Amino acid sequence: MTNLITTLNPATGAALKTYEGWAPSQIDLAVAAGHEAAKAWGLQPLEVRVAAVRRLADELRRQKDAFAQLVTAEMGKPLAEAAGEMEKSAVTALYYADNAQRLLGDEKVAIDGADAWLSYEPVGLVLAVMPWNFPVWQVMRFAIPSLTAGNGVLLKHSPNVTGCALALEQLFIDAGLPKNLVTTLVVAESDVPATIDRLIADDRIAAVTLTGSNRAGAAVGAAAGRESKKSVLELGGSDAFVVLDDADVPAAAAAAVKARYHNSGQSCVCAKRFIVLASVADRFTELFVQGVRALKVGDPTDRSTQVGPLARGDLREALQRQIDHSVAAGAKLLAGGKAIDAPGYYFEPTVLGDTGPGMAVFDEETFGPAAAIAIARDDGHAIELANATPFGLSLSIWTASRQRGVQLAKRVTSGAAFINAISASDARLPFGGTKKSGYGRELAAAGVREFCNVRTYWAAGKA
Repeated sequence: MTNLITTLNPATGAALKTYEGWAPSQIDLAVAAGHEAAKAWGLQPLEVRVAAVRRLADELRRQKDAFAQLVTAEMGKPLAEAAGEMEKSAVTALYYADNAQRLLGDEKVAIDGADAWLSYEPVGLVLAVMPWNFPVWQVMRFAIPSLTAGNGVLLKHSPNVTGCALALEQLFIDAGLPKNLVTTLVVAESDVPATIDRLIADDRIAAVTLTGSNRAGAAVGAAAGRESKKSVLELGGSDAFVVLDDADVPAAAAAAVKARYHNSGQSCVCAKRFIVLASVADRFTELFVQGVRALKVGDPTDRSTQVGPLARGDLREALQRQIDHSVAAGAKLLAGGKAIDAPGYYFEPTVLGDTGPGMAVFDEETFGPAAAIAIARDDGHAIELANATPFGLSLSIWTASRQRGVQLAKRVTSGAAFINAISASDARLPFGGTKKSGYGRELAAAGVREFCNVRTYWAAGKA
């Protein structure tokens, strides 16, 4: 079994670069260096860490174009979206720099006869197992708050974006952060499960975070539990996009296209199941299908391209199976439905109607440009359909009545709910899921404190 990693260009299928996976001894040296760097970083005053995070924002913007080209080459994301990852990361860095004192400063507690306070203290070196679909943003979403809090980062990125992973390590150094504080591990695919298990068991690793599949999340969560270590899991999603009978249907349909086909549909928080009340279903479906058919699929380096290739061939094959099985189960193919016969891993933007529980495109997470439309009889049926999933990441509801939307949202289980807006992540709000979408939160106050020791101080007597 080879320990070589070869990255491919999803737009052409051509090989980009080959890397040699690290031996256990190399990984051990990286852990040792990262552990020492994290200890030293955790002793730095908050203002020193904040200054570094501000420099990181500047560096993200300075390297935006070069990084966007690398992201596009390795995972096929359209260039504008790749550049957007850099800008979003820079904005997040500035948010934490501007709010660090409020989020991490000591909190006084009134206790008679004593001085008492809470302190948010770093835990040490955190292992981050990250996915390929947002090669920069997924890493920065975790790393920026963790570094602000005083922790170190040991990054195990997805093998198909190894070039991005190594470039990220250098970007932190370019921003003036200490060497070894953020370290990328190069691990061959076949070695990943055993390596992650061994790392979680290592006393020098304080905690672990993973964004990825349910299978990977179950393994990481179990390993962390055995070691009594904190873990945060952001897993799959099959978000419902609910259109009520009083909604602005053209606006909802236009938003639905954006919500599903961003990043070629390769996002945990993309809307995937479109649950539409019967009285507006025909109009919504007509407008939605028109919008999908108008999407430009093509070379992701072309600035006019809206949908690029899928990141890998196996992902395209999995999506085709889900669509074929759903059509066989009674779903109606309204647009697309098959791979594009051309170099690379392109797939037609696809819409399926008459879907519901028992069909693959409704029951499973679809990671690609395919949307499932289901018709609801009334609000109660819409709630039932929205809840008919093992996932619980986000929810989007479209209605003329904000109050109606909020009341309906309260009856659907998810980590977030958006009324008349597309589901998204924002540094000012916690991000994460429930049910099989995972646990723990990233971003905002909750995210920066996930990997802190929330420590109680009680000091009696004279000062």
